[in-house]
Amino acid sequence: MKTRIEFEEVVTRSIKIRERYYELERKNHGKEWTVQEDALAFLSDAGLVGRLTMAHTGKWVHSGDTNEELKHKLGECVWWLAVLANELDMDLIEATQYFLNKEE
Repeated sequence: MKTRIEFEEVVTRSIKIRERYYELERKNHGKEWTVQEDALAFLSDAGLVGRLTMAHTGKWVHSGDTNEELKHKLGECVWWLAVLANELDMDLIEATQYFLNKEE
């Protein structure tokens, strides 16, 4: 497994993984989640990043493996952003470049 991947690969792999989740949703619930449900799931995971960050810095009691869980949730949030951008017909790479250029 590579230790570093290109941003474009992150987006491509994220979309493929999301397609597999759509299959599970159709099988288990009879339909896919909406973009609004995906956005809510992203926000839930972003909230967990906050809690796990607090645990990582000793400001929140947590009994699990904080480092492992935080690494997972950070990656999951990036995944959700790629998925949401795709669902909204936006290019995440372009959006990120736009933001960085504007802020610089």
